Amino acid sequence: MEPVVYAGISRLQADLNCMRDLLKSEVQWKYVINTCGQDFPLKTNKEIVRHLKKFNGKNITPGVLPPDHAVPRTKYVHREDIVHSHVLRTNIVKPPPPHNITIYFGSAYVALTREFTKFILEDQRALDLLKWSKDTYSPDEHYWVTLNRIPGSLNAKTDLPL
Repeated sequence: MEPVVYAGISRLQADLNCMRDLLKSEVQWKYVINTCGQDFPLKTNKEIVRHLKKFNGKNITPGVLPPDHAVPRTKYVHREDIVHSHVLRTNIVKPPPPHNITIYFGSAYVALTREFTKFILEDQRALDLLKWSKDTYSPDEHYWVTLNRIPGSLNAKTDLPL
């Protein structure tokens, strides 16, 4: 357990910690599904598995290039305040993302393959993007979708809506 601030890096780090634990599991899972805390599954596990099989090993990371309202989230440095549980924007402009990565925005709630999860936790580009994202606003809304579009990310695919 760790403290988590909505829209802060701690929110994304908690997801990554769970993914790291999942990869250590003896269960041979094929997808990790990240849902909102208030989501209640309307399908059985069997129905969800049947649905995911239709994607043939593709990640489900819907997203787009940054809309105008989202640009400041990665343009400026943000500071997470764990004590008061909020994220503050500064006027400091961030450097561009590492490796000439184009940032995309989308949902924090995704379905990711086991192979892609390994990529997220091991690939240097993913690690560098995580480091760069630590002072952005709501990095979970750009991290998965951006990494899924990096050439060579094992599963770079087009958007697939749920």
